[in-house]
Amino acid sequence: MTSIANSKPRVIDLSPQEFNQLSNPPRLIDVRFQGEYNQFHAPNAINLSLPRILMNNTPWLRRYVVPQWFQELPQDEPIALICLTAHRSPIAAKQLIKAGFNKVYNITGGMMEWQKLGLPTVKVNKVTNVKGQITNDK
Repeated sequence: MTSIANSKPRVIDLSPQEFNQLSNPPRLIDVRFQGEYNQFHAPNAINLSLPRILMNNTPWLRRYVVPQWFQELPQDEPIALICLTAHRSPIAAKQLIKAGFNKVYNITGGMMEWQKLGLPTVKVNKVTNVKGQITNDK
């Protein structure tokens, strides 16, 4: 008989509906590229692309490419990951488990399923140009 205390953390799949029904949902990280995220994303989702999550495992790169807020996350904080079609988010989820996070969720179906179900989305309508100035996205 295996003890629960000795079991290894694993990624738990949640459908978009299940995620939205949670009374206290985990922090939601959208692992798509920023341009994809800007087109539409789930409310309260924070963008951190899969390549940046992968680079988190390389100490000398971490400080240059991984935001401070992510570096400071407690490893027992629940985190849910989403992408466009649930291809990238499971990869990111496995990386977080390897990095020591123990409450990691994957949103099945990604943002395509989220949209298909008519769940709310947010569109970024402002972009920052190369000079750091905010302009309207037309």
